[in-house]
Amino acid sequence: SKMKSENRKTIWNTEEVPEGSEFDDTWDPREQPEHEILFKQCVGTEDVFFGMSGKDPSTACCEDIVIKIKLPETKYSDITLDIQDTVLDLRTPKKKLLLHLPYPVNSKEGRARFLSEEEILEVTLRVSRKFDFINFA
Repeated sequence: SKMKSENRKTIWNTEEVPEGSEFDDTWDPREQPEHEILFKQCVGTEDVFFGMSGKDPSTACCEDIVIKIKLPETKYSDITLDIQDTVLDLRTPKKKLLLHLPYPVNSKEGRARFLSEEEILEVTLRVSRKFDFINFA
């Protein structure tokens, strides 16, 4: 079956364009900062000692994504950060990072803090998951 288009001259539908592609400017000469993605999981004694909740150490059971971005010679006021459901866009005068996130996140409930002594921006985002046999809470 044919997909209906809003305008016959359009090349693709808006649903076909991945989220965050509007930020993807390959002409930008700024370098990408070093970064690492960590996964955080809330566990209690029932998980550690008894394995009662069914959680395992995989990323499928993690609640948060923590992204640590090294930003040497950067002030907090120079950082522009935009979080979408699947994209993190960071800009500074010298660095640019467009990061497609491994899992969809709740873009409204994130936290960011700049550790000025280490020159690291730490962004913590809550993973948005559908309820299943592992993620039932």
